[in-house]
Amino acid sequence: MAARRTRRTTGSDVSRTTAARAAAVAEQLRYECSILLELYKKKESFSADVSVVDGRLVSVPPPSSQLDTRDKLWRLHSALLQCRSLLERAITKEEEELGDGTKADYETQRKKVKDRLSLLLINTGELLKAVDGAAIPTPSLDGLEIDGPTVLFELKLWVYRIYKEVDYWTKTAITTLQALPSVLAKERVMATRVRITRSARR
Repeated sequence: MAARRTRRTTGSDVSRTTAARAAAVAEQLRYECSILLELYKKKESFSADVSVVDGRLVSVPPPSSQLDTRDKLWRLHSALLQCRSLLERAITKEEEELGDGTKADYETQRKKVKDRLSLLLINTGELLKAVDGAAIPTPSLDGLEIDGPTVLFELKLWVYRIYKEVDYWTKTAITTLQALPSVLAKERVMATRVRITRSARR
């Protein structure tokens, strides 16, 4: 029993460390997203109050207080995975339809966002393993608006909307990951109480 208890505590410690690291990556990604959005608006001569279609591009279950830590992490990981697929498609479409072959600040920033998003995905994947101990289920990308429009202006707005989606889920990631250590601590306390209660009944 003692060995099992030690393993569980160590797992929680790993989760807290990974959560802090993932939150730091998400904070950096949020900063880089804000720069990318500004560079894109400038590149495409969008007005400061440019509006995009309401509604999420990413499809995940709605947030709920009933979700446990694993489900919250899976929801976040799934959303970020879809964001990366959309971002990769947006980059491809841009290079095909809008690219001029120059490696300006915008292209450099876009690559930074993509690389940082990939790093955040690795971190949330590690957290899922630490919390659950099982293989990470791969979310379905079916139904994702991955092809984009063909009309040029609509395509530009679609790319902008994808950047806004990455920005939205990055902010969601920060909130989720920063709350995780205290959630894990509460869950550990609850698990300990259940074990003590069961032992007392015996």
